[in-house]
Amino acid sequence: MTARFGETVGAVRHTERERSKEVRAMAMPFPRGLLTLEDWDALPEDNSAHYELQEGVLVVSPRPARWHSNALLALGMQIRPQCPPGWQTLLEFEVVVDGDPFPTIRIPDILVTHADGPEARVPADAVVLAVEIISPGSRKVDLHLKPFEYGEAGIPHYWVVDPDPPAPSITVFGLGAPGDGYVESQRAVTGELVVEEPFPLRIDVAALADPH
Repeated sequence: MTARFGETVGAVRHTERERSKEVRAMAMPFPRGLLTLEDWDALPEDNSAHYELQEGVLVVSPRPARWHSNALLALGMQIRPQCPPGWQTLLEFEVVVDGDPFPTIRIPDILVTHADGPEARVPADAVVLAVEIISPGSRKVDLHLKPFEYGEAGIPHYWVVDPDPPAPSITVFGLGAPGDGYVESQRAVTGELVVEEPFPLRIDVAALADPH
């Protein structure tokens, strides 16, 4: 029996959807227990989502949207040439925020660390600046949970990029007195962000929204 065109297309679409589901399911078998650092390293490669570890629990979030990726590249390209010798700007690089027994591994959108550091991941005490760009679904994590984790780990400087209209902004935090966590020092909306720590930097905030 010959299928009509509509039936054939529907069948093909159904098959494609099923295959897509199978590929996603096969991409990353979801762990059922808490993960050690060795378990984390043994996970298969999967670029379909963003993965982090929170006290051994695998945290999965969507891959960033176009605006996020554009702002990430634009900001990283501004920070990198201003870093003094011996320091390096890295995008989406693993940081061990807390180790044993079940680690917390975060992947800041941007970080600044020693240029001669390890190839796979860096400890938090080797990071002088961590930057997170807020995405849909990450606002509370980027504004509350990650600042707590990064502050506890001793990362001295933390920036949050907020894409909310009418214009992007960068909020700058630095560690306060022991036990105080991060203290906001300034917030730049459009215009230029100028900081002296961890070293002198000048950032064109409006450029984060420029698609070119």
